[in-house]
Amino acid sequence: MKRVLYVCVENSNRSQMAEAFTRLHGLGVLEAFSAGSSPSGCVSPMAIRAMAEVSYDLTSHRSKGVHEVPEGPYDFVITMGCGDDCPHIAAERRDDWVLPDPKAMPPEAFNEVRDEIERRVKHLITRIEPG
Repeated sequence: MKRVLYVCVENSNRSQMAEAFTRLHGLGVLEAFSAGSSPSGCVSPMAIRAMAEVSYDLTSHRSKGVHEVPEGPYDFVITMGCGDDCPHIAAERRDDWVLPDPKAMPPEAFNEVRDEIERRVKHLITRIEPG
């Protein structure tokens, strides 16, 4: 099984949702982790609500820094808007998903970011799955 690490600034919205969608859609294909370059210390209530709408419970997740996830190398490291603040983490492949930080967005716009993350996660999984 391949390993993926999603990194955003606070690990409270985007990377949490990407980890959740990977666990939801990538079972047996990808082992998912998420972290923040400057973690907020909590998962956003907006992210919890948005993921509950698609039947995923984020309440047991917590915001964490990159030093709190297993050491690399990872097969994939996907960054999301942390720019120069993202520490280097050993990975076979790196990608930056340019996604706006939804933390101050109204629910409809927040859900658009959530849905885009799900599309990108599904695309990543199809790149890996045999056949």
